[in-house]
Amino acid sequence: MSNYDLHYELRCRECGHRWGNQPRSICDECFSPLEIAYDYDWIRYVFGNGTLDPTRTIREAIAQRPANMWRYSELLPLPQGFTPRLPVGFTPLFQAPHLAERLSGTATAAKNLYIKNDAVCLPTLSFKDRVVAVALANARAFGFDTVSCSSTGNLANAVAAHAAREGLKAWIFIPSDLEPAKILGTNVFGAKVVRIAGNYDQVNRLCSQIADEHRWGFVNVNLRPYYAEGSKTFGFEIAEQLGWRLPDNVVCPMAGGSLIVKIKKAFDELVKLGLVEPKEVKFFGAQATGCSPISTAVKTGSSEIEPQKPNTIARSLAIGNPADGHYAIKAIKSSGGWSEDVSDPEVIDSIRLLAETEGIFTETAGGVTVGCAGKLYRQDRILPEETTVLCVTGNGLKTTDVLAGVYQTERPIAPKLAEFEHYLQQTLHVDEVPEVIAAAQEAAGVGA
Repeated sequence: MSNYDLHYELRCRECGHRWGNQPRSICDECFSPLEIAYDYDWIRYVFGNGTLDPTRTIREAIAQRPANMWRYSELLPLPQGFTPRLPVGFTPLFQAPHLAERLSGTATAAKNLYIKNDAVCLPTLSFKDRVVAVALANARAFGFDTVSCSSTGNLANAVAAHAAREGLKAWIFIPSDLEPAKILGTNVFGAKVVRIAGNYDQVNRLCSQIADEHRWGFVNVNLRPYYAEGSKTFGFEIAEQLGWRLPDNVVCPMAGGSLIVKIKKAFDELVKLGLVEPKEVKFFGAQATGCSPISTAVKTGSSEIEPQKPNTIARSLAIGNPADGHYAIKAIKSSGGWSEDVSDPEVIDSIRLLAETEGIFTETAGGVTVGCAGKLYRQDRILPEETTVLCVTGNGLKTTDVLAGVYQTERPIAPKLAEFEHYLQQTLHVDEVPEVIAAAQEAAGVGA
């Protein structure tokens, strides 16, 4: 057992048994999951430069650091002497006024809806870069020379890229029906990719067995408690970018359920350290209808997860038996939030809506978030005057296959002005026809 840093340690989420620091994720005493626990007095002292009232000092210290996730290093489980090699995180948070009006049906929401856009996170364009960065910092400290994961796509990309950067070998296990762009985005970094004829839950079970036989650092098995803490930086950034205040609502996509749980933990830690004012934040979970075990449990009032067989284009969320599902339900219910799900056609419509209103091209998970947010506005669970953050966690360039056939390939025209003018008139005519017909129907009272 290694205790290479004393301001954090592994503790059981249920029985509280302490496990020091080592590559494990399950408590041998009660078989519950482990989580990182921190010495917050130590953090206040060191982060606050030894002052008794360090709030301002901590904020100033953070502001002077580089704009990446490592600015919050004292609140992460990083081994002594760790030096980051990539500027991961600190992705944009910005208002989404056009999307807000479309989702809420009112202009009031225009100044209150924000997008946290991890579709531009380094190096592989998803929030998984955050969690992998923390996991691999610990993998090296624990002496692993090979890292691995089971993945629905984004994690595969992130592990492969970070492993290449760190000089580690990587073995990646994926369902065989993964999007081609995500498979390519893993192969290109030199990782060994193993395709499994099964869904994610079957792949994950296999990885748990392999982890028992090989001394490899599986980021979402034996390194999972460390890996999951990287998600907190998503929440830290939201608060800092809002001017050190918490939003009223967060809408978050859910696969394993860890992200929504860790954003809540991040907010709780900021309150504990006095960096933000205490505030009740409602958490809303978003899933695809074809794989919605957490959403189903919330809607039925259950505290238990009933596993589902995934059947959705949102493959990055297609985990039928989510590891943190129970804790995601708890985070949602205790906050007064809710969970929704959307169909595959609604996912595609929402991807297009976000792109056309705010210029953000998201993958299917982002489409799930946007589609569910629309439902939550229509149900008055989210109000236009409330500050709401939508979590966009991956880039649309990874899932272009879902848009196949949505857009027609235009006929090329000759490079002549007359040709363009003719094309322009045709295009304007086609665009105006539906409006002309609708106006005529309205005048005639048709469809009233």
